[in-house]
Order: sequence, then structure tokens, then C-alpha cells
Amino acid sequence: MPVTVLLVDDEPLVRAGLRAVLDAPPDIEVVGEAADGASVVPLVRQLRPDVVAMDVRMPLLDGIEATKAVLRTVDSPPKILVVTTFENDEYVYQALRAGADGFLLKRARPSEIVHAVRLVAEGETLLFPAAVRALAAEYGNRQARKVVERAALTEREEAVLRLMAKGLTNIEIARELIVGTETVKSHVSAILAKLGARDRTQAVITAYESGFVAPA
Repeated sequence: MPVTVLLVDDEPLVRAGLRAVLDAPPDIEVVGEAADGASVVPLVRQLRPDVVAMDVRMPLLDGIEATKAVLRTVDSPPKILVVTTFENDEYVYQALRAGADGFLLKRARPSEIVHAVRLVAEGETLLFPAAVRALAAEYGNRQARKVVERAALTEREEAVLRLMAKGLTNIEIARELIVGTETVKSHVSAILAKLGARDRTQAVITAYESGFVAPA
């Protein structure tokens, strides 16, 4: 079954470009489009996409609030891929903090766009750009530090979290640590549970906000 995608952007040309790119490979299918975040929840319920490619800056309801609405009101919500023009946009960071699963620049090459959708659909977060990592570090807070302290991660879990924060996939982490992929998946599940994180993205944000991982 192909990965199904809902495109959400107020610019028709951007939607047309993304559709052309994503409809090209046989394993991805664009099933719908929306011009504003206010239309996202009804369309998600109707179309049940695997991934929502979501612009963050839209006139009626921005991508941050649309992300929150999807995660709050939709059962088994889709993965949300933030698509934006500027990598140092604070809106991007807030969308990731609200629960978006990954980040993509509109100027990305077609192969990068396709890879991003596939990666998010598989549940493995994208590499945060340096600017976004820096924003997360700037938002460092005591609560995040307490979360990490209470988690009492093992030495191996700490190593896995640091590699997650670098944007490595499970396969790449397994190669780095010379362990099996299933072992990495077990560590990731344990990390999410201990941190109380919904997914990998939220765990990585906590890692940066707490100071456990510092931006390069």
C-alpha cells in the first residue's frame, strides 16, 4: 500500500509542486489538498492520510494550531511533516513542540522531499536543522531537566538518545552502536516511556531543552 499524503499550504503553486514530486514515486500517493489549517481535521477524518505535509504560516489557522487540533481530536492521527520556507522560523520549533513529527524546507530537492515523507511515515524523525536545534536549546527549562533526571536513563539509552538527537534512524543507530535494529527499537521504546514522550521528536526536543544534548 502506498503512503498517502494530505498537502496543506495556502499557496496553490507550492501544493502543485509538492503534488508533482510526491505523486511520481509508486509508493506515495497524494490523496487531498487544503489551503488552510482550518480544513485539516475534517479532511484527515475523511481521507485518513498517513502523512500531513503542513505549512506553518497560514491565514486562518496556522500549522501549529492545526497540528494541535489533529492530535487532540483525531483517533490514530497521521504523522505531521512541517513544511516551511525558513529553517530558523520559530513557528517551526513551536509546531514540532506541539507534536509535529518532522521538518522539511520548501526549497528541498525532490529526492529529499520524497525521502522525508517516507521517513516520517516509518516513524523515524528527520534531522533537525542546526537553527531549530539552537532554538530548542534557547528554550531550555527546568521542567525538561527534571524530566530527564527522573527518567534515570541507562548508559545505553543515553547513547541512543544522543544519536536520535543527531537525526539517525534506527538502522543507523544500530550500525553506530554495533547492535541489532530490534535492540535499538527496544531502547527507543524505553526512552519514550521514561521521558513520557509521544514520539521520537518529542523525546529529542526534551533532550535539547534539558541541556542533555547541546546543539552542534
